[in-house]
Amino acid sequence: MTVRREVRSSLVFEVSDPTAFAVALAVADGVPTAVETLRVSIGGDPVETRPLAESQGTRLDLFETTPGILRVDYTATVVGRAEPAAVDPLDAVVYLRPSRYVQSDALTPFARDTFGGVEGWPLARAVGDWVHERLRYDGTATSPTGGAVETLGTGAGVCRDFAHVTAALLRALDHPARVVSVYAPQLEPMDLHAVVEVLVEGRWVVVDATRLAPRTGLVRIATGRDAADTAFETNTLADVELLAMSVDARADVALADDHAEPVELG
Repeated sequence: MTVRREVRSSLVFEVSDPTAFAVALAVADGVPTAVETLRVSIGGDPVETRPLAESQGTRLDLFETTPGILRVDYTATVVGRAEPAAVDPLDAVVYLRPSRYVQSDALTPFARDTFGGVEGWPLARAVGDWVHERLRYDGTATSPTGGAVETLGTGAGVCRDFAHVTAALLRALDHPARVVSVYAPQLEPMDLHAVVEVLVEGRWVVVDATRLAPRTGLVRIATGRDAADTAFETNTLADVELLAMSVDARADVALADDHAEPVELG
């Protein structure tokens, strides 16, 4: 059966000075879309965008704006599933390195003491279970500059924080892990979502320690080492204020998930 998924995101900013933007809202290259639109406007006037391809299929849209109220609207209809993510020989190097928010080097002794002797998918499942049981989902507890170590200290955070802790523990145990931003049908509360992919037996499988949405319905947007690589918006030259953000993702069938089994993003 072919599953149909509808995804949408809208951002509204106040721009006080001329600014350059890069947004990552489009579904990744390789995701099968029947319909896709991106509209950018400043003060109601259309703004021309330039596409730019990053690694792992991430698609950026670049543009510059004058001051005013900026609106970015993206919609896509996804029909079917993407092919499993390819594995590059460099993945085992790049996604084992500590990064800005995934401080795996600082957590290595703890990870070895906690999960020593477990490998492969059983390890990925154990780490996901452990993070799910020990972190509390709380939007007021997160920090835009805090990483995995800080999240373990507070014991709470949002999806990106759960993902950073999960990826840090996996990398600390020599399992390549990366963070993926996704559209997530049946997510509660609805938003852009972040999960982890871990390289197990030659394929990238998903770990979502929040357990807030079925992995079977996730749609890839951006992939990278951590949230710095998968940000939905990056701007330079001036500060901007995010006034509003809305996201919606729906599937035409009810989705289920068994977190004991490996699932690939599609």
